[in-house]
Amino acid sequence: MSKQVYNFGAGPAMLPVPVMQQIQEEFLNFQGLGISLIELSHRSKEFEAVINACDALVRDLSNLPENYKILYTHGGAQMQFAGVPLNLLGLKPAHKAVYSETGNFSKLANKEAARYGDIIIASSSADTNYDRIPAFTADMIPADASYAYITSNNTIYGTRYHKYPELGDTPLAIDATSDIFSRPIDWSRVSLMFAGLQKNLGPSGTAVVIVREDLIGHALEKTPSLMDYAVYEKSHSLANTNNTFAIYTMGLVLQWIKDQGGLAAIEKVNEQKAASLYSVIDNSDFYTGTAHPDHRSIMNVTFTLPDEELTAAFLKEALENGLYALKGHRNVGGIRASIYNAMPLAGCEALADFMQSFESKNG
Repeated sequence: MSKQVYNFGAGPAMLPVPVMQQIQEEFLNFQGLGISLIELSHRSKEFEAVINACDALVRDLSNLPENYKILYTHGGAQMQFAGVPLNLLGLKPAHKAVYSETGNFSKLANKEAARYGDIIIASSSADTNYDRIPAFTADMIPADASYAYITSNNTIYGTRYHKYPELGDTPLAIDATSDIFSRPIDWSRVSLMFAGLQKNLGPSGTAVVIVREDLIGHALEKTPSLMDYAVYEKSHSLANTNNTFAIYTMGLVLQWIKDQGGLAAIEKVNEQKAASLYSVIDNSDFYTGTAHPDHRSIMNVTFTLPDEELTAAFLKEALENGLYALKGHRNVGGIRASIYNAMPLAGCEALADFMQSFESKNG
């Protein structure tokens, strides 16, 4: 590249440069076959090796117990806003679930789930514009609820669950789209985890669903076959032609994470990246963080400037300095730096330096 650009976009987000280089090198001639991976049959032995390798990396990196199944599903994360209730509400006759509302995507998820059952919003931080994670405890879950649901990290508002809630015997489903594999996972508290690939794992349009095997096979009668987890599990996610390129890319990204030292090592770097930006915000009268300090995300750093004119100038000058896609979501405004696994520490340090320089000139 002739110009160094750091992509802070919320998603589709940047991929690790070595992964993109490997894709480029293999694109026209995958494993010496003389054809591209995207031309390769999903039922070929070569692609079977690709998807098996991806499975193995998921299990290895996250210490996934054997009684969890790995599914690669169509439609990205938002398709799972329907997929989760369609597959889990049937666990109990009441067809009831309990949601914690912590931002835009959890709100969309509970609205979609309400099409299929009785959805209770047990906790919410809407009254503070989702600037924190509300309490979500076992005593909020009725005995006839099939499952509970959270969004682990909120890209728009810059908050996250530092620890997953402990909800007793109630299965916990987690939308981990924006922080999956950014830190070690305590599977003892997780019954189902899903994520769209486009932030930490690969290209958009596909989701990975990791689900405890006893939760498979309870889909509501109205569930379309290509949203039924049992269909994916039985066919190794290949009941029809899946997005082979997305699964291939996910495998490369997971191998890159392993090469960095695994999830614990990635988490340390992610914390360092976030700290470099929060330090500037906390020592400034010019920048104001939008997330409560006790609930801050290490994936999405959100803050505002004194007025819209300064915000526009910040974005313009940042782009001129190779700092791309920093505009905050319309629900919050200001600035949002999405610093997923692939963002190098140097990118966050460059942004921190720019923030200090901009403040010194305009503060």
